[in-house]
Amino acid sequence: MSDIAVLGNTAVAIIGVVLLILRARINPAIALVVGALYLGLTTGLGPEETLTTVATGFGDLMAEVGLLIAFGVLLGSVMSSLGAIEKLVRLLVRSFGPRALPYTFAVTIGTVMQSIFADVLLVITAPLARRLAPRVGAFGAARMAAAMALGIEVGLTFVLPGVGAIALAGVLDVPFGRMFLFGTVTAAVAITLTLLLFTALVRRGFWKPELDENDDFTAIDAAAERDAAEEQARVREDALPPLGLSLSPLLLALGLIAFGAVAEMAGLDGPVVAFFGDPVVALLIGLIGACLIARWRLPRAESEAAFKRGFHESGQILILTGVGGSLAATVQAIGLGDILEGYFSSSTVAPLLLVWVVAACLHIAIGSVTISAITAAGVLSPVIPALGIDPVFVALAAGAGSLFIVHATSNTFWLLQTLLGQTTRGTLKSCTFAVSCASVIAMGPIQLMALVF
Repeated sequence: MSDIAVLGNTAVAIIGVVLLILRARINPAIALVVGALYLGLTTGLGPEETLTTVATGFGDLMAEVGLLIAFGVLLGSVMSSLGAIEKLVRLLVRSFGPRALPYTFAVTIGTVMQSIFADVLLVITAPLARRLAPRVGAFGAARMAAAMALGIEVGLTFVLPGVGAIALAGVLDVPFGRMFLFGTVTAAVAITLTLLLFTALVRRGFWKPELDENDDFTAIDAAAERDAAEEQARVREDALPPLGLSLSPLLLALGLIAFGAVAEMAGLDGPVVAFFGDPVVALLIGLIGACLIARWRLPRAESEAAFKRGFHESGQILILTGVGGSLAATVQAIGLGDILEGYFSSSTVAPLLLVWVVAACLHIAIGSVTISAITAAGVLSPVIPALGIDPVFVALAAGAGSLFIVHATSNTFWLLQTLLGQTTRGTLKSCTFAVSCASVIAMGPIQLMALVF
């Protein structure tokens, strides 16, 4: 089949997936499988090979990332039940002061707390952000809203065990330890610089409280709400384990992952290092530790409920990630990589920018950060050998592009508006604008690291 026909059918498949998701309201997992089947059948793979490719792609990716996703989500669910977030935020306020809270809050959510499922993390942390906003200083509500949006979306895409980061690393065959190290650096830099920019803009009139904040609550009602919530949090905090104990399973898991990545880059091989530095083993150790603490300090019903939430949340993530692998395998089987090679030079800068553009266009069309990142990775995975760039930077560039223009089709957008008391206009600024700035700013450290490493 001619190159034009392959490119045309690929474009039709991607547009078809977008239309199925947005117009026909078809579940994204089903839409991605339909797109993969269409692509295989129309480009000459034949029915049997198409079905085999779709099934193999799903299975291969699940073999690589399935346990990692499951253990990460389960660990996050148990961690949230242990009350680690509330205690950690209070520690940040005491250690760095309320004025630095947007930065410490956002970076912590975007790095340390990514084992917790995004929507659950948002629901838990949003009331804390809203209560603490008046203590931040001028435009505290706007800055905390932007901190929430940046921490959740940027961390989801760049930092293991964030779902987007796991999916990107799996589809592009990136070592998880390298994704964790380089992704954490990218996330921290992008979040900090974006918040500095956002703060400078709101102080120059970008944010208008009378138009961007919802004044449904009077000052008295808001104060009463804060007092009641803080009292409830104190009661709950007394019944939960200390912060060090609550966080220890997660910190141990992240420490083992980082140790494995550094050891690999330093050439320190060995069965013990390889075993304990493996992200699956690290998260399993953390999960076992969290379970023991939960059984010790929580009622049995609450501990079991945390596991049920984790299994429910991980199921949909596993299916969506797996069908992303099906699409990636089909794209590779039809030879799209050989065709696209000519559009990518061997230089470091241009290919990463093209990766960003592909992911950004897909996100604008689909509206889901995770789905657009997976789809972009699937389309681009065959051309990585021709780029001459470490695949980790291709994954990060795809993740950065998938953050561009988080808009009204995102569940996070509406949760941020509702939970943080913003108008739609305000959410467009604190979420859409801020996260889009992070999408662009992140390319700076990604490009720099690609040149150095």
